[in-house]
Amino acid sequence: MTSFEKPADDRAGGTGATGGPPGTAPAPAPDADADGPRSDVPQGDSHAVTQAAMAEAFGGIRGMVETTVPGLVFVLVYTIGSDVKPSAIAALGVSLLLGISRLVTRGTLKHAFSGVFGVAIGVAFAMMTGNAKDFYLPGLLYGLGLALAYILTTLAGVPLIGLILGPLFRENLSWRTRNPGRKKAYSKASWAWGLIFLAKSAILFPLYFWADPKEFGWVIVALKIPPLLLAVTLTYIFLKQAPPPIDVIAEMEAEEKAEKERERAEREKQRQAAERE
Repeated sequence: MTSFEKPADDRAGGTGATGGPPGTAPAPAPDADADGPRSDVPQGDSHAVTQAAMAEAFGGIRGMVETTVPGLVFVLVYTIGSDVKPSAIAALGVSLLLGISRLVTRGTLKHAFSGVFGVAIGVAFAMMTGNAKDFYLPGLLYGLGLALAYILTTLAGVPLIGLILGPLFRENLSWRTRNPGRKKAYSKASWAWGLIFLAKSAILFPLYFWADPKEFGWVIVALKIPPLLLAVTLTYIFLKQAPPPIDVIAEMEAEEKAEKERERAEREKQRQAAERE
């Protein structure tokens, strides 16, 4: 199992699609130190939670394959027939089958339809212009925009990876003020995503203008998984070394329970006082 695949068991709590809220862990017991709060959650369980949340956010190995296959089908059909229309239809058909497969196997709607949506936009571009390279243009623009988003949000002090993964870890935005070690990890991970996607854009955009459509398509396919795999792996490493998340959901639930207990005790006290009168 790779470092970001969903673990087989759920000892650390819910694991997204397979049961319970994604990234659920026992409520940490804050114990401030130089890197932020510590937790009494066993380290192995903490790592299992990280794996589960990463799989939920990024789709795991299956998600990477699903993002690659439609583009592979497009360039393969186009290489054989040099016709944009059947290539686009084949890619869209494969994408729909993958989305349906996600639903049949009870995958999340996000992972089932996000790929179909992206492929459909690429198909629309290619069909309108008749240029096979335009099938990949929406993805190129999205990748560049994502790279800038990772970099700019990190510079602003709210790294995008933290915004994505925080809810899955049930920590929401607590890492910004209460868990500096975790904020540092999110910042490093966001820098990694931003720079990796920026480097990929620096390679692909010149090829979009100058390369042959068939050659360009094969380069796109070849560069689909390795950068994503690198970014996800680095994110896992940074989070594995970071302090555990603070489960603010559990804290809020505990506060609500304590408030109800106080209200019940106050009502009981008032009842007893009324009986004495």
